Amino acid sequence: MPSTRLLVLFGSQTGTAEDVSERLGREARRRRLGCRVQALDSYPVVNLINEPLVIFVCATTGQGDPPDNMKNFWRFIFRKHLPSTSLCQMDFAVLGLGDSSYAKFNFVAKKLHRRLLQLGATALLPVCLGDEQHDLGPDAAVDPWLHDLWEKVLGLHPVPLGLSVIPPGVPLPSKFILQFLQEAPRTGSEEQRVARTDPQSPPSELQPFLAHMVTNQRVTSLSHFQDVRLIEFDITGSGISFAAGDVVLIQPQNAASHVQQFCQVLGLDPEQCFMLQPRESDVPCPMRLPQPCSVRHLLSQHLDIAGVPRRSFFEQLACLSPSELERDKLLELSSATGQEELSQYCSRPRRTTLEVLCDFPCTAAAIPPDYLLDLIPLIRPRAFSIASSLLAHPSRLQILVAVVQYQTRLKEPRRGLCSSWLASLDPGQGPVQVPLWVRPGGLTFPETPDTPVIMVGPGTGVAPFRAAIQERVARGQAGNLLFFGCRWRDQDFYWEAEWKELEKRGCLTLITAFSREQVGVPGGEAGGQGTDSLLPSLQEQKVYVQHRLQELGPLVWELLDRQGAYFYLAGNAKYMPAGVSEALTSIFQEDGGLSGPNAADYLARLQRTLRFQTETWA
Repeated sequence: MPSTRLLVLFGSQTGTAEDVSERLGREARRRRLGCRVQALDSYPVVNLINEPLVIFVCATTGQGDPPDNMKNFWRFIFRKHLPSTSLCQMDFAVLGLGDSSYAKFNFVAKKLHRRLLQLGATALLPVCLGDEQHDLGPDAAVDPWLHDLWEKVLGLHPVPLGLSVIPPGVPLPSKFILQFLQEAPRTGSEEQRVARTDPQSPPSELQPFLAHMVTNQRVTSLSHFQDVRLIEFDITGSGISFAAGDVVLIQPQNAASHVQQFCQVLGLDPEQCFMLQPRESDVPCPMRLPQPCSVRHLLSQHLDIAGVPRRSFFEQLACLSPSELERDKLLELSSATGQEELSQYCSRPRRTTLEVLCDFPCTAAAIPPDYLLDLIPLIRPRAFSIASSLLAHPSRLQILVAVVQYQTRLKEPRRGLCSSWLASLDPGQGPVQVPLWVRPGGLTFPETPDTPVIMVGPGTGVAPFRAAIQERVARGQAGNLLFFGCRWRDQDFYWEAEWKELEKRGCLTLITAFSREQVGVPGGEAGGQGTDSLLPSLQEQKVYVQHRLQELGPLVWELLDRQGAYFYLAGNAKYMPAGVSEALTSIFQEDGGLSGPNAADYLARLQRTLRFQTETWA
């Protein structure tokens, strides 16, 4: 047993930080270091005072927030009474994973690094700032940082005498053993053993609620390029409660055809059952996996065979390949110098794990089942903004889902796992149950009755604002200004009738931007209930929400500066957030009379005081 114990703690929202942490664990074991890899909230944080060597791998989410699985740790580590010598025996390093298109890029990693120094810990290296926006992704920063890290670590903790570093091509032992059973067990269904329709406690990832799907309605016209669904669930008896801005997490499943194909490629019997046994006592089994479990259940509900594999997949696969030709290619794709080729082969065309295995048939056929959970990550739940309020729809939960389908250079269209699965479910053909649970989202709305809110929600970004408007109207809160944008008023204008009814009642002011209609829209038709008549007529051009925002600059400035309004933005992260921020900065200068630097400071102050909140996604 290695004498030095390295601890790798991660906070991960989408799986990238967890994947990097597992990579650190493998690289540590190759250097003969004992290593534990744990989510931050599953680790007893008071034990940190006894840890000599810790690597923290942290993603940043939303508006500079820590991931869900490190929020308890985050609250503890920033307690004011902790002594400045608490961690004086600890050597540490922080690896951050973020997205430079967000204002608070890698905020969590930077802040944690500073806090650990304040508590007396010694930094082995400056904080690593991985960036999702880089052409090669976070690895562009992570690879050289890890090289420096292992130099530092081996300087402090050399490989024991008589041993050497385990070379990359030699497989490490699998984390689990699949003990196959001779006959199938006679128990209830695997789904029912994990999820419940009558939970004893609030539903969670550990025990989701099996909600009945009530309706699954397409809300875009059939001629529109995108299929968007309004889906409603019955949550009666679930114990679920939520407020505007909260999100629902849904656990999707792989397509039956993909499961069958995977079994054929790897030579697995989908009906065979097994017990899962960790090789080491400190490695937990996946928390939702039933014991015993069938291969079909493992593949359909747990392993992400339709996901795009990361670099680590190719690295581990190379170790298991009996084919020299395939192994050489896998090693090339997993090497630091092969990252551009890996991106071309896998990341950019969004090639799936299943498709990669079909491209390497000799390797796939030779994979021992014990390595399945090392090779393939678990299916992660998908988060959707809740699009309804319990005050308007008691015992119901609604979401707006854009069904993801697009073409790359690969023959088969790329499909979003969760959205495609949800779209395929038809409650009209019989009962449909979906495992789900709720958590707080990144948007919080003021409770004071006279505080106005400005909401900018193009496309499906309008979903959380529908929940907020329903909630605020039910509570008698006025001052609801919504900027909504879509392509065509007759194809993807979500909840048009609902908005217009609220306008008639004086509960909402709606400003619309139809980007493909090319010409100016008369005030009444655009849905502004008189407000759009303030807008100048537009020349032939694509009109987006930021244009409408800027045209109503005096009103926006009056609401923000004189009436203390809150400003919200939700939608696609690519161009729209930057366009809206630029429009606001321009408003602050032109209508507020601020200089350029003062306008930027004003925007930063709104963000700092949570009067400017965003929820965006790639």
